[in-house]
Amino acid sequence: MRTFQDKTHTWGRISSITAICVLIALPVSICLHFNAWPTFREVLQGLLKVIPIFWTTAVLEVIVYAPMLGTGATYLAFVTGNITNLKLPCALNAKENAHVKNGSEEDEVISTIAVATSAIVTTVILAVGVVALSPLLAKITAEGSVFAPAFKQVIPALFGALGAGYFAKHWRISIVPITTAVVVLAFDGGLGTGTLIPICIVVSVLSAFIMYINGFLTDGVKPENPLKRSKKPQSEEK
Repeated sequence: MRTFQDKTHTWGRISSITAICVLIALPVSICLHFNAWPTFREVLQGLLKVIPIFWTTAVLEVIVYAPMLGTGATYLAFVTGNITNLKLPCALNAKENAHVKNGSEEDEVISTIAVATSAIVTTVILAVGVVALSPLLAKITAEGSVFAPAFKQVIPALFGALGAGYFAKHWRISIVPITTAVVVLAFDGGLGTGTLIPICIVVSVLSAFIMYINGFLTDGVKPENPLKRSKKPQSEEK
């Protein structure tokens, strides 16, 4: 009997493959219409410029985001995009408000509905905004506009508001990653997020693990080190 997860993976793969085919169809259609095809060397040169950053980030995002989003929401989020600044915050807030157990079917359903709602609302708002503000959009977003500084701070403001709540709840494990990011940016303020995010992820995981096995996250009680395999006494094995 097929489980909920099996069905989710089936439809997720179908939607992902369909989305990839649609995305590839546009440049292929343009090449067919104009009978102009790039050479393999030109394609390779273009890929080499984005592989070090975007491909590495894409792999890390799947590893980091999938456990937080769940199966269905992961497929949907990676097809619709805007995961970090829209889909992930919506899914986390929805699951927190619903008080569902992480990894349960309820968790999967709530997360998927949250991501789908976010995608629909975003599309509707963008469509309405483009139509309603199209006469004023060029003036509002111009460099000399009084609103220009506000548009540059949208993502920092969003993450600041969302991060403050999580930092307050888990302040112990947030100290090392925040300090690391501040130190790295102090030496290189122009460092791209594609490099900064992997650094902070590795530091976050390692620091949280070290703090956990040393009892800093369990009120001084040191748990058994998971790296040490438990060995049964020879008397028990006989």
